[in-house]
Amino acid sequence: MELIDQHTKGIMEGCKERARDAGLRFQDETLEYIVTNRDLLELSPKQMIPTLYDYWVHDVRLLQERGKYELYPHNPYETVINTRPAVSFYNDNNPDWLNVMIFYHVLAHIDFFQNNLYFRNTWEDDFAGQALSDKRVIARLRSEKGRWVDYVIEFARGIDNLVGYHRELSRGHRRSVRRPNRVDFYFDVFLQETQKVSVADYVKEIERYNACRREQAHSAEDAFFSDVEKKFPEFHSVYEKHVKQKQAPCTDLMQHLLERSPKLRLEENRWMKTVLQVVRNTSLFFQPQIRTKIMNEGWASFWHELLFLDDDRIRGHEVDFARVNAAVTSLSRIGLNPYALGMRLFAAIEETVDKGKLSYAYQRLQDTRLRQQYDTKAGGGRAFIFAVRENFCDFTFVRTFLDQDFVDHHQLFVAGRRLNREKGVWEYFIRSRKALDYRHMVEAELYHPPRIEIESDKCREPELYLNHVFEGRPLVKEYIHNTLLGIEFLWGAAVHLETTEAVPAPGAESGQVDERASIYAEEAEVTPKFRWERVVYTVQKRKMTRRVL
Repeated sequence: MELIDQHTKGIMEGCKERARDAGLRFQDETLEYIVTNRDLLELSPKQMIPTLYDYWVHDVRLLQERGKYELYPHNPYETVINTRPAVSFYNDNNPDWLNVMIFYHVLAHIDFFQNNLYFRNTWEDDFAGQALSDKRVIARLRSEKGRWVDYVIEFARGIDNLVGYHRELSRGHRRSVRRPNRVDFYFDVFLQETQKVSVADYVKEIERYNACRREQAHSAEDAFFSDVEKKFPEFHSVYEKHVKQKQAPCTDLMQHLLERSPKLRLEENRWMKTVLQVVRNTSLFFQPQIRTKIMNEGWASFWHELLFLDDDRIRGHEVDFARVNAAVTSLSRIGLNPYALGMRLFAAIEETVDKGKLSYAYQRLQDTRLRQQYDTKAGGGRAFIFAVRENFCDFTFVRTFLDQDFVDHHQLFVAGRRLNREKGVWEYFIRSRKALDYRHMVEAELYHPPRIEIESDKCREPELYLNHVFEGRPLVKEYIHNTLLGIEFLWGAAVHLETTEAVPAPGAESGQVDERASIYAEEAEVTPKFRWERVVYTVQKRKMTRRVL
């Protein structure tokens, strides 16, 4: 691995100038490395961070990628890391024209990383350096604790999707929402509902509060409540109880373990907190990338095509570009290509805004021909997609802009599959051409971890009670035991998990229910009959039991 040479760096700097002229915004400092095709594969299994802590799953994935490369040698093109400065890796056998295309793609990625609001908690971090520090800490702990470090990593990785990403994202931006106002609680709840004071006494308290505001502007509230607590000694405890009830339930299981685990509080186990914190921070760093896959790849593909075709340095390589670009951005008829879908959605949004099709007048049109010809030449499409790039994630992006016009224009459809028993093969057919069905198919592929809440009032101390808020998708049964086993190890006491499962409905055929077929019925000729029931799994002393509620 080595830095690119001065000739290639000159190409990159030229791409930066053209990208900035087109409106992309990114920090000027970037690092570019040249690696072999085989070495580039090693960066992907470690989630694109070569300095990430060592873990056996990374090595397994690396061996898998090497095996694939032995059978089907291919060019993995590039890898870019969202850190400061941004670091990217390229194949050592790329011709100059291909580097031009790839550099534009990478610069659009960097623009997305450094401007999309879902990444704002990573804007000031040098994650590659932090990952290297974490790697050294893990190595030191391995030399002291041996295989127990890998057990803790294993158990932590089993729940590393249960981190409060949105809570961390909003930290520092919505402080007033977290704690109910003390004055509002006193006048609206405590006096009226708890004490049930008369109207005359209520008015006197208001007048006393206003007098404190006039006489002691800076410390009025403290002075007022100093007298309140003399008159109502129980006010503080009632207010704190109200605050606790109003706070949103904790959905960050890893943070709960770090702060409340009886086992991790013990002096001999405090090193485990360090391992959990490393895994949690790594998960939080990658959460925005997981949640913006379609937008990020679509944005990069949109700009590499737009800028490459206007670049005079690629004259004579248009056919080569078309071949490579088609391999990356061709729209899949079955399945989902995030590069293709995201790129076309951005192009469609720009065209829609330029033609004024976001207006109510256009939405009222029913005639297909008039809708196709509609064009008010409103303009502003380019500025609009930059705003979309800044404020949306995959879910809001797809939910807002993937409409029937887009589905019809690109002839998209939802495919079904059925078994031809006579020929013994699966047959694919068009199940639906509706935008709603296609959007549901895309949304089903998006990242959506289960919502797990901690409910301490449902169990005895020091046990842990987890509530899976059911959103139409059951947990994967085969993972429940091992995951709860790991949580019990980290918590140090019995763990309960309340969840929802599918069971055969009365009158249904006996046998095991295929839950995936029950929900989606994509591969089933007849949808099995089932019903949902609430159950509780309990792991205590490494043994799991199941109870129906």
